[in-house]
Parts: sequence; structure tokens; C-alpha cells
Amino acid sequence: MKVGLKDLVYGVYERNLAAQVPADRIPRHVGVILDGNRRWASAQGSSSAHGHAAGAAKIVDFLGWCDELGVEVVTLWLLSTDNLSRPEVELEKLMTIIESTVSDLVAKGRWRIHPVGALDLLPAHTANLLKESAEATAEIDGSLVNVAVGYGGRREVVDAVRSLLADHASQGTSLDELAQLIDVDHIAEHLYTKGQPDPDLVIRTSGEQRLSGFLLWQSAHSEFYFCEAFWPDFRRIDFLRAVRAYAERNRRFGA
Repeated sequence: MKVGLKDLVYGVYERNLAAQVPADRIPRHVGVILDGNRRWASAQGSSSAHGHAAGAAKIVDFLGWCDELGVEVVTLWLLSTDNLSRPEVELEKLMTIIESTVSDLVAKGRWRIHPVGALDLLPAHTANLLKESAEATAEIDGSLVNVAVGYGGRREVVDAVRSLLADHASQGTSLDELAQLIDVDHIAEHLYTKGQPDPDLVIRTSGEQRLSGFLLWQSAHSEFYFCEAFWPDFRRIDFLRAVRAYAERNRRFGA
């Protein structure tokens, strides 16, 4: 196959970018807001479902790029709680794409899948597939992939507090006693991502510069990178630029 000049230039540029990222400055946990699928589809003159399918196809490539750098945890925000109010026809198609995407990730046998979100808000077959995917990949020796479906940052904090209260109620702890001992760590132990490192780097595609509720608790000290490309157009070059920007920053963790 003939290699074009553009491909050669991109190849050289990618290698140079990768060389600019020190091995000791790789983020352990990368969170991604996969934004722009519908706008990408609109620009193509196609349906939202086509945009979501194109975005889903990008996920395996992205996880491969993360593996190349040694990223340990990746969180992919596929569907927010707000998205659950979309028209039923669109939502059904989106759920089908999400289920197919997760099934494909399981079939690859490369990653441990962990569902993140309010599964009780999802259709039963979607929630069951996510739970079964976590069970089927639990013993895989690969990076951890949080699949955020039906996820909202505020809902997560509420669920964490509910879980905390229920846990202590079962132990006979009174509300007065709980009020005296509760701290940040107690709530963190009941988040969807309990036991995981907080995201070092959060990437959002499509040019929007807001979190929209993504990992609100966990991202308190994260570094953010906003990329103009719609998610289906997101390239390895864009990812390496994000990681390079992260590596160049002086992280002060709120100080």
C-alpha cells in the first residue's frame, strides 16, 4: 500500500509527541467526556445514531493508545442521567450501541470493565449486560475501564451518602455519632469509583469547556484538557497533545 506524504508527516509528528512525554509523568487515571457525536453526524448529513456508532468505534483505538502509555484506569462517559430524557427512539438506538460497544470490549479480553452510574435508571437488559461484563472481565490482567452509563456527578454523591447512611444504620450507628465521625474519606469509600485513584487528567472533546457533572467529587484536583475535535474525529495526535500538556503542568493539588 502506498504511503502518502501526509501519513508520513503525521507519523513523524506522533513519534515526536510521544517522545516529549516523560515516562514518569503519565497520568494513572484518564477520564474522557466523549462529546460531539451528534454534531459530527449533523456535519456529515447523517443521523445521530450514525454519530454515536462512529464515536463507539473510536473507543477501542483510544483504549489502545492508553495501553501504549501505561495508563492504569480510564473512565469513559457514554451516557449521562440527563441524556435519559432524550426521545425514546433515539435513546433505544443509543442503548443498543452502548450494549454492542461494551460487548465488543469484553470480547477483546484486554480490559476489566467496571460500570459506573445509576444502573437502576437503565433498561433492565442494559443494566444486566453491564453487570455481567464486569463479572466476565474481573480476572483480566489489563487496565481498568470505567463505563459511565446513566452517570451524573450529583447523583453519584447522593448515592454515596445513601450507601454510607445505610451501612452505618446496619451497624447501629446513630445519626449523632455519624455526624461526629463522617469525613471526606468516608464518602469516597462509597463512590462508584471507590478504591480507584482519582483522575489525573480529564479530556473533553468538541470544544465545550465545562464538566457537565463528570466525576465531580473525584476531579477536585484533576487537570483538564479541552479539545476542539468532535469525538469521532479524535486522533492519537490529539491524545498525545493532551498527555503532553498534562506532563508540562505543575500540579499543586489545590494549593
